[in-house]
Amino acid sequence: MSVKLWHHGDFRRLWAGDTVTQFGTFVSLTVLPLVAATALAVTPFEMGLLSAAEHAAFLLFGLPAGVWIDRMRRKPLMISANVVRGVALLTVPVAWWTGVLSLPHLLVVALAVGVCTLFFDVAYQSYLPSLVGREHLVEGNAKLQASQSVAQVAGPGVGGGLAQLAGAANAVALTGLSYLASAVLLRRIRAVEPPPERDPGRRLTTEVAEGLRFVFGNPNLRAIVGCTGTANLASGAFVAMEILFLTRDLRLSAGAVGVVLAIGGAGGVLGALTAGWWARRVGQARTILISALTSMPVLLLVPLAEPGWGAVLVAGALAVYGYGVIVYNVAQVSYRQAICPDRLLGRMNASIRFVVWGLLPVGQLAGGVLGEWLGVRGAIWAAAVVSALCGLWVLFSPLRRLRNLPSEVAA
Repeated sequence: MSVKLWHHGDFRRLWAGDTVTQFGTFVSLTVLPLVAATALAVTPFEMGLLSAAEHAAFLLFGLPAGVWIDRMRRKPLMISANVVRGVALLTVPVAWWTGVLSLPHLLVVALAVGVCTLFFDVAYQSYLPSLVGREHLVEGNAKLQASQSVAQVAGPGVGGGLAQLAGAANAVALTGLSYLASAVLLRRIRAVEPPPERDPGRRLTTEVAEGLRFVFGNPNLRAIVGCTGTANLASGAFVAMEILFLTRDLRLSAGAVGVVLAIGGAGGVLGALTAGWWARRVGQARTILISALTSMPVLLLVPLAEPGWGAVLVAGALAVYGYGVIVYNVAQVSYRQAICPDRLLGRMNASIRFVVWGLLPVGQLAGGVLGEWLGVRGAIWAAAVVSALCGLWVLFSPLRRLRNLPSEVAA
């Protein structure tokens, strides 16, 4: 991984703040359901409502969020999002301590945290180009993705450990405080952000449509959205059945399941650390194509696994898959940031997230239906086949003829 941005003080502050935020996000995704399960003894349907509330923001506010973000400075928005997340989570232990915690309270908190996550993620991706310059986007995204990958691996374990040691409600309190700490780190960024371009006479729908036209009118971005969205659809179905496959079909213990998933997550961390090397070695556009074509079909190995040796096969497949997907993500996020005008960055990022993140819960629902119809292994097969086909989007796009960004676009 390149080290040029190590000497960029403001990027280090953004990186530190985002790292704390990412850990808070993945810890909260563990501790809020634990509170619901242990403190409120919710039913499976109620747990499903809680999960839906955590991800509903991408479908409810995904498109207008980009317009709003393009109309304001991104750093104050990120700080405000983390303050709101922190305060919202801190209400949970207070309600638990006073004996008034309820499921509607948890649903409101989960929805509020999800909305703030949407705004924070779109804002930091739109803020990065102006902070570090477009020539450092691959390095910056690789470092930020490395933090996210580590948080994704370690966050659930940290959340479970905190809940075990201090109780689930108290673990939520610590998570809320982490968001407030991140806000303090982000506030220390010294760079003066240029004011956004404003046109008070423009309607919200007009600006949303402009962002959608930019994304879907560009054949390369259209291919990236198709590939990423299809991959998330397959991933949602795969993840919905993954634990059942490991515990029932492969007969793994809870500890062994944790080891298998951790090995898969470690592949993602390694991918983030080496994504910049791949972009420099083979070219940024070519990295998108190669990583999609070589990593996403690897999931076809998973449903071949049988009890005993199968755990090794699954762990290896998930590690290779995680490695390639993270390399792909760093390359495609950097690519789309580089070719997008600053005034459209928020709308571009939000439009893409609306599609690709909106398909994730659809895939999870489809995985459950397929599991009932085809069985768990059959559902895993279906998800793996769809994943294997994702790279066709970029293979049959103009990206296959590019090595790097066209010089006129990069300029």
